[in-house]
Amino acid sequence: MQINHPETLAELTEVFDEYERALVSNDTAVLDRLFWNNERTVRYGAGENLYGFLEIQRFRQGRPAGNLERDVARRGITTFGRDFAVTNIEFTRAGSSRLGRQSQTWARLPDGWRVVSAHVSLMS
Repeated sequence: MQINHPETLAELTEVFDEYERALVSNDTAVLDRLFWNNERTVRYGAGENLYGFLEIQRFRQGRPAGNLERDVARRGITTFGRDFAVTNIEFTRAGSSRLGRQSQTWARLPDGWRVVSAHVSLMS
């Protein structure tokens, strides 16, 4: 198994950048497409635990669309072979002194790269 195979890393970097653009612009259609549409998908947020694609989708539809912009302070993307990867970022938001952290597990599925597990937390 090759770590950070150049072609695979480039593919996932492109998809991860698409995710980030969709997140800060609240493009829920893209966010939904990039999460695995399965009851096994998990997203632990700063204030919620979401189990299954439908809970994640409902959360995104119901949350306020303001103040989603963030500055990414640190980013890491690691691919394992051609079909599995993890991403991690540290971020800040305007008007907040808290450091945010996001980790995602991605898998290449028949319909493309999808987030199968995600975790967002905030530090004081």
